[in-house]
Amino acid sequence: MELLFTIVLLITSGLLILLVLLHKGRGGGLSDMFGGGVSSSLGGSSVAERNLDRLTVGIGVIWFACVVALGLLLAYS
Repeated sequence: MELLFTIVLLITSGLLILLVLLHKGRGGGLSDMFGGGVSSSLGGSSVAERNLDRLTVGIGVIWFACVVALGLLLAYS
């Protein structure tokens, strides 16, 4: 069982990294400190951005559940 949760945790970790990198930058980051941030907001978000947000949150919930499950399994075994 631990092996299954570990594999799912590794897969979701990789997916989270990719999904976060796919998000559009909103400014206010490190590049703005050095004058590199020219931000122009065009209004609301598109359907693709909303779906990407939902997918990222869903994968994040699965990742969190795997972390908790692994912690409980290792604590009581």
